[in-house]
Amino acid sequence: MTGTGTDTGAGSRATGPRAGHGAAGAAPRPVVIPVGRDALLVELPDGEVAEAFHAELLRCRDAGRLPEVTEIVPGARTVLLDGLAEPQRLAASLAEWDVPPLVRSAGPAVEIPVRYDGPDLDDVAAMWGVAPEEVARIHAATDFRVAFCGFAPGFGYLTGLPEKYHVPRRSDPRTRVPAGAVGLAGPYTGVYPRSSPGGWQLIGTAVRTVLWDTGREPAALLAPGTRARFVPEDGSGAGPRNDQGDDA
Repeated sequence: MTGTGTDTGAGSRATGPRAGHGAAGAAPRPVVIPVGRDALLVELPDGEVAEAFHAELLRCRDAGRLPEVTEIVPGARTVLLDGLAEPQRLAASLAEWDVPPLVRSAGPAVEIPVRYDGPDLDDVAAMWGVAPEEVARIHAATDFRVAFCGFAPGFGYLTGLPEKYHVPRRSDPRTRVPAGAVGLAGPYTGVYPRSSPGGWQLIGTAVRTVLWDTGREPAALLAPGTRARFVPEDGSGAGPRNDQGDDA
């Protein structure tokens, strides 16, 4: 991982950031919990660290520095590693990791066409202290990353908005949110893949986008670690894109 640590050989321990390599006052170490005979659940202190931990695992696996693993499944504050041959030895290594901050990939991004016409757009604008058109501009200028998936097949929890643009869920959830609705909740942006109840703040509608298709391989358009961008339809009010996110 990112060149730190010492390779201990294939099939036993993962090479990653090691204890003592971080700055003073580093975040608490991961908590590693055995799950069955061949899986580990890693608990992290918060979503940002969990996302960074997942990204490091993927880099480590791609570089051949992670023992064989069938699945790496991120959650809001956890990462599950399944299909491990020697979970106990890997657990000892993972517990020592001092994960560096998340570095967002410069790879290709999934583009999601969107109309900024959601019923909560004005409310979000009021919470942000900007005009509705500025909400559209800031959102479309943000470089998003899928932190994890859940809730419904094809639903990705996208991060990237600065903390000052995080908003609470609605106090009165809707009994029906239409497929394609683009919503905000806490640090996340999401697109509803199908009609369902929901309490997110709806700011737009994704168009010409199929998030889950069992006839496609893979079925999910958005997978953990994928970059995503929202591309406004003509007249949606968004301006030039800023790939680093907009801190205006």
